[in-house]
Parts: sequence; structure tokens; C-alpha cells
Amino acid sequence: MNPADWFVLDGAGWPAFLVDEAGAILRANEAAVKAFGPAVGTPGSVLASIWGSSTQSPSAWLAHWQQSPSPTVVLQLKWKGGGVVGHTASVCIIKRDQQQHYLLQLLGETANSEAVAAHKQKLDCALQLARTVSLDFNNALTSILGHTSLILGKIEPDNPWRSSLIEVEKSAARAAEISSDLATFSRQEKDAKSQSAGNLNDLVERCRDTFMRKLPAEQIKWAAHLERRLFVAKFDEVKLLQALMRVVDNSVESLPEGGRITFQTRNVELSEPSRDCTVQLVPGKYVCLEVADSGKGVDIDALPRVFEPFFTTKRGHRGLGLAWVYGIVTNHGGGVAISSKPGTGTSVRIYLPAEAQLTRESGFEGADLGGAETVLLVDDEGPVLTMGEMILSAYGYKVLTANSGQQALEVFSKQQGRVDLLVTDLVMPEMGGRELVERLRRVSPQLRTLCLSGYAWPNSRDKDAAYLQKPFTSRELLARVRSALVN
Repeated sequence: MNPADWFVLDGAGWPAFLVDEAGAILRANEAAVKAFGPAVGTPGSVLASIWGSSTQSPSAWLAHWQQSPSPTVVLQLKWKGGGVVGHTASVCIIKRDQQQHYLLQLLGETANSEAVAAHKQKLDCALQLARTVSLDFNNALTSILGHTSLILGKIEPDNPWRSSLIEVEKSAARAAEISSDLATFSRQEKDAKSQSAGNLNDLVERCRDTFMRKLPAEQIKWAAHLERRLFVAKFDEVKLLQALMRVVDNSVESLPEGGRITFQTRNVELSEPSRDCTVQLVPGKYVCLEVADSGKGVDIDALPRVFEPFFTTKRGHRGLGLAWVYGIVTNHGGGVAISSKPGTGTSVRIYLPAEAQLTRESGFEGADLGGAETVLLVDDEGPVLTMGEMILSAYGYKVLTANSGQQALEVFSKQQGRVDLLVTDLVMPEMGGRELVERLRRVSPQLRTLCLSGYAWPNSRDKDAAYLQKPFTSRELLARVRSALVN
């Protein structure tokens, strides 16, 4: 077997080795060389050179592991800077041409039980504080929004104070979003109603597509190693996508001069309790989603604090950061692990409880989503308007565009009832999407509508309502347009 044939992990952000039965290192990726020194990447290198266990040799351990294989193990290894560090590792056997090799991937550093308990206690205190703040904050906002909307409903349209009240309402709405983030982070019970079985790979593809559209191809190199036979997991699609995008945002910001971001999904089966950094996993089945970057990494002093609310390493940044991600994932019954060393990049691993059932790869039948109807597309963002027009026109739709609510009213009136579907952004200056829908439905009560927004659709709203959250893919736009037209 030629080691180069299999090694798809060359650009991964985590260390990986291919070793033979005697413990010789056949191949080590770039992350392994950075972590353990250049010697591990040279011909003739052996696992014993970085082996930190004094009770077993690498070859004896491999032989023992083959008798009782486990998907994840803990290995004691010597870093190039000195000192022995415990690592949670994934081990599997690769057989080819009557030869047997072992693939070792280091998933993260382990922590002692006292540190894990202290970390959990700190986060529990933060959860309680966030829960109390969000409840009090929501009560105050309810009063502010209630009185503001009442006055706006009574005041004359030309009243000079109306614009100021609208700004108050907008600011209160923004504060409500922050409060919602706090509540999401602090909520301990699982919101089972909004969770459904799905394929985590689809979420990864949507996230990657979004960032690839926004960033120049020469800036970030994207890679994905997705398990095609992934276990099924239950998750809230909107919330988990938001959490994933926040993780990727951090990776992008760590690469100001460009670099590589790698997604990986894999199945994890545990027959006994295991731990990845500060995440304790009980026996069972999990899906693991990992985002690894080749960025500057996180300082060793800052790493234990990354899940604290409002802690950040970014100048001028305020917000929940990774604490918000932690809240979403733990509300799903999962856990988040992060490992990083300065200069070697960062790896964030999301674990979700899974079922043994395997997901099916989703298909896309473009022809089923085309049509000949007339669509009025309204958005104050020119690039979004252009993109939507190109996608819908390519699939046969007649597309009319407007960059404001007022322009949309003018376009609609000229069509004399020939518009089949209104697709509008909800948040626009002067006239928002909701007001536009209300005004057009006074003229045409049967008008079908599809609303777009960068904000999450509230759980209290009708789940069957025609709504599409930004960012979205062309497939999502076509599917939602088709659904709005036929329902």
C-alpha cells in the first residue's frame, strides 16, 4: 500500500498519522509535524519517539488494541515543546494489498476530572445568570414594545414624533434579539418540538456554500470530509445552522491572510464513558461535526475561557460568542469541544446524540422546482435582488424586481393583478415587508407571499408560513417559491 493513496487528511487542522504494525510512522500530516516536530514527517520515524506511556510500547499497544478495538482511545504523547499530554484519539485499521496499517487521528486534549467539574460549575453559574437576566430583560422589553406599538397605532401618520417612535421600536426589537440569544444560551430543557431527524451533512453543505459565495476563492481553501453513511441526529435546523456559522465566522476571522478550513463529519460509537477536552460523553451513538482551521490559534491562557459569556479575544467585539454555540448544542443534549495551540490552528467539535439509522443523501431535482409564474421580488440589497432574479429566471419564472416597498407598490399596480407571488425582505427602510404585504393584500386578498429575513423565524409563528431565512441556497429559494405557489 502506498501511504499517499489514502492520505486525504494532509490539510486537516488536527494531527493524523498512518503507522504500521511495528509502530513505524508511514505518513504524518502537516498538523502533526507542527505539533510534534519535523522528525515525525521524515522517513524512518517511529511512534515510540513521541510515545508518552511508560507501561506499553507502541507495537504492544497496537496489538492489544486490535484484540479489543474501541472507536476512541486516550493516548499519552510528547509534544515538541516538552511534556506529555493526554489526547483523545480515533483509531481505525486500514487493509490493502494484504498489508495492515493503523490510522490515528488526534481529536483533542483530555482534561482531569477536577478541571472538568470546575469548568462545568463555571458554565452552570453563567447559565443561571443569563437565565435571570434574559427573563428580567424580556419583561422590560415587553413593556417598551407594548407601549410603543400602542402609541404608533394611535398616532397620526404625519406626526413629527412618529419617526422617533419607530426608531425606539427598532432598537427594542434589536434588544429582543439579544435577549433571545441569552435565553437560547441559558435554556436547559430541550426544545423537542423544533427538533427533527435530519442529515448533518446537508447543514454543512449549506454553511459552506454560504461562505464560499461571500469570500473570494483565493482567500480561503475549503475542504470537506463527510461520512456518507452518517447516523441520523435530531436537531433544530435554524438554531444549529446559526451555531455552525458562528463557529465558521471565528475560523474565517483567524485567517486574515487566507488559509484552509476543513469540515468533517463522522459517526462515534462509545461502549464506555469517554471525554474530549471538557466534554464528557456517556456510552451511546453520536454524530461529530468538526470545523478545523489553519489559523493563528488560541492562546493557552484564553482557551479555558472561550465558552464564557461575553469573553472574546477580538478587539471591540461584544456578544455571547462561543457561549451561544455552547448553549444551542447543550440544549440538543450534545457537547462542544475545542482544541487549539498558537500557530497550529483551532478545531471545534460538535457532538450530537444519534440514532443507529443511517441518513440518506439528499437529491435535487431541479426540473421539479421550475415554473412559468410571475414573481415580484423585493429587497433593498442590490446583490440579493440580482441573485434572486438570476436564479428564478433560470428556472422559467418571469421576475419583476423592486428595491423598496414603495417601488413594489408601483410595479404591482402596473401589472393589474398578474403577479402570482410576492417575495419580499421583511426588514427594509421606510416600508418594511410586513407593511408591504398588508397593503398589497388589501388590493389582492388572494396574493401568495414569501417573506425573507436574516433573523430567525420565531418558534411561536406558524411553521407552515411561507418564510425563508437568509442566507439561503438556490435550491432552498426554488423549493420555497414552488411550495408557496402550489399551497
